Amino acid sequence: MFKTLRNAFKVKDIRDRLIFTLIALLVVRVGTLLPAPAINGDIVGKLFDTEAFSFVNSLTGGSFRKMSIFALSITPYITASIIIQLLTIAIPKLEELHKEGEDGRKKLNELTRYLTVGLAIIESAAMAIGFGRSGYLTEFKFTNVMLVIAAFTAGSAFLMWVGERITVRGVGNGISIILTINIISRLPADFVNLFQTFVFGSSSVVNAIVAIIAIVGIAVGCVVFVVLLQAAQRKIPVTYAKKVVGRKTVGGQTSHIPLKVNTSGVIPVIFSNSLMSFPIVIGSFLQVTPARAHFWPKVLMLLNQNSWFKIKSIGEFKYTLGVLIYIALTVFFAYFYTSITFNPIEVSNNIKKQGGFIPGIRPGKPTTEYLQKVLNYVIFIGAIGLTMAALIPIVFSGLFNASFSFGGTSLIIIVGVIVETIKQIESQLLVRHYKGFLTE
Repeated sequence: MFKTLRNAFKVKDIRDRLIFTLIALLVVRVGTLLPAPAINGDIVGKLFDTEAFSFVNSLTGGSFRKMSIFALSITPYITASIIIQLLTIAIPKLEELHKEGEDGRKKLNELTRYLTVGLAIIESAAMAIGFGRSGYLTEFKFTNVMLVIAAFTAGSAFLMWVGERITVRGVGNGISIILTINIISRLPADFVNLFQTFVFGSSSVVNAIVAIIAIVGIAVGCVVFVVLLQAAQRKIPVTYAKKVVGRKTVGGQTSHIPLKVNTSGVIPVIFSNSLMSFPIVIGSFLQVTPARAHFWPKVLMLLNQNSWFKIKSIGEFKYTLGVLIYIALTVFFAYFYTSITFNPIEVSNNIKKQGGFIPGIRPGKPTTEYLQKVLNYVIFIGAIGLTMAALIPIVFSGLFNASFSFGGTSLIIIVGVIVETIKQIESQLLVRHYKGFLTE
């Protein structure tokens, strides 16, 4: 990775792209320090500085807790992108745009932008009115509500624009890079908290050394596991028959279809976390925490990840059964999202049109059934691996009563984006290497 970055800074075009990306990210981080107008930041900060909002705070780089102008961050854009992807399956017109190539992609991106602004307005309005009724605004009046809506919406739209600029003029993956830098910004404070609790607070030097080894070992092990999970593939061989075109013989080559083990990326764990944290977040807005709830206390505790793997007593450990709900949701969303992004029928038809076939499998319906069968196995293995990566920090937190904002989901996002960004830089270096070779 460091060799790639060193080589990238030697090429002026790529160096300019890297510098532009760094400046854009600096602007993003400065924006997280600018408070939104008309909000009593101290009161709101104490309200949202809870375990229920740790995942949201992590994705926004702490902007949500600080109630800065970037409090919504790029979450409206992520939601809008997912909605548009889902609608391409349900609405034929959008499906046609999806198949039109570059022009269709531009139109879908435009729809995503409009939907992002719409969602940001709705979320901002709900928060502003909720803050006003709870007494969290400096004064609950129409102008203050509109100021909050305008600030949050403008902040989210600006981050969307910055992400797109990074994609065009930077190193690519602009939205993902902003999300990653927000998560990374929270890591130093989390590690300082871990070391203060388990190292500096240890009763002996031996315990401190063991704690250091455990923290570093778990962190490195998680990173290695996620890297392997992201890189793992199932390659399906495809052979293309020979045919004569004019005086030339084409075909006769053997290729493969790369099926990523983690076919759906981090989407399943994000969906699972969001669904399970939603009732707890609503409870927090209503000032009803899982510990104080009277109507559904056990359900809220089951859904609360901070209640899992507590071994102090059987009464607390029983809430670990919520892990089963988490695993079931993750596996379900892995199959659901992959069914949207990968169509075995379409792949089978493309192979047939190009004169190809999978060795030992007849073209047409048998190929489709074979691809679906392999895909089901791959999705299941990937979903289990994804769940394990997400659960490791949760298990550590529960067993040792550790408190930190990042988790397996954050780690998967960080590793995935960094690996993809390095690949893009390497591909740009390769293209420029061939261009230089051809011009010599």
